[in-house]
Amino acid sequence: MATTIKTAISIQKTLFEQAESLAQQLNMSRSHLFGLAIETFVKNHQNKILLDEINQAYSDEPDQNEKILLSKMRKPHRKLVESEW
Repeated sequence: MATTIKTAISIQKTLFEQAESLAQQLNMSRSHLFGLAIETFVKNHQNKILLDEINQAYSDEPDQNEKILLSKMRKPHRKLVESEW
């Protein structure tokens, strides 16, 4: 079983009341509800970071050397492809 740590947080009274009501509706403790909320927030944040990294990896433009190489490859590639058809 995972180790638990007690902590104190300060939240607005209305948010506390909403959390208390939701915990009762879901038949769980407030602590469990807060733990689930934080776990979800952390996972969403990690997913956002990962998505940003993926988008960054795919968004970079070819550098000048890559552009030159691609340009030089175009003509032989076109000949090869056209000759196959």
